[in-house]
Amino acid sequence: MSDSYNPPDSPLDVLHEDHELILVNKPSGLLSVPGKGEHLADCLIARVQEAFPGALLVHRLDRDTSGVMVFAASKHAQRHLGLQFEKRQMKKAYIARIAGRLEPKDGTVDLPLIVDWENRPRQMVCHETGKQAQTDWKVLRADDSESRVRLFPKTGRSHQLRVHMLALGHPILGDPFYASGAALEHPRLMLHAEELRLRHPDGGKGMRFFVKAPF
Repeated sequence: MSDSYNPPDSPLDVLHEDHELILVNKPSGLLSVPGKGEHLADCLIARVQEAFPGALLVHRLDRDTSGVMVFAASKHAQRHLGLQFEKRQMKKAYIARIAGRLEPKDGTVDLPLIVDWENRPRQMVCHETGKQAQTDWKVLRADDSESRVRLFPKTGRSHQLRVHMLALGHPILGDPFYASGAALEHPRLMLHAEELRLRHPDGGKGMRFFVKAPF
C-alpha cells in the first residue's frame, strides 16, 4: 500500500447539526483522526472542529471508507452515543462491492479478529485470542465477477467488514490491504457506510441518517 496521503479537498458535507449531534458524510481517502506526523494531520475531526469547535469524536471509519459519521456536540452526547455503541444499540448498514458471486443470498459471519502484529494495521481471524466479531450480509445483486452486498456489523472491530468478506473468499473491491489482482484494480475501496440509526442524546428519539453509496 502506498504511504502517500492525498486527502480529498472536498467541502465538509454536513447531514445534520443540532445542540447535541453533528452528522457528516465522510469522503473516501480522508483519515477520521490524525495519524502520526504532520503529513497526516488533515483529517475529518479537524475539519469538523473548524466548523463546529466543540465537536467530539464518537467512532471512526477507515481512511478509505466513505459514509455517515456522527460526532458529539457535547460531553453528555459523547457519553450517550458511546454507550449506544457499547450496548450495540447503534444500528449501522454498509454497502460494499465484493469480488465474485457471494452465495447464499444472506447469512452471518461469526469469526473472532485480532491485529496481525507483523503486518499492522492488517487484522486477521484468530480463534484462540481474537475478539468476537459478527457481520450479517445480504446480497443485493450478483454476477460471476462481483456482488453488491449490504453489510450489518453487529460488533465494531477494526477492519471487521474487510476481513470477514475476505474470510468468505470475496474481498472488497479496491481494498489496498486485503484484495489482490483484478480485485485491487479499482479507484477506491468499495465500502460505504450508508445508514446510521441512533437515539438522540436529548430525549431518546430514534433518528435515521442515510447517504447513498457513490459507486
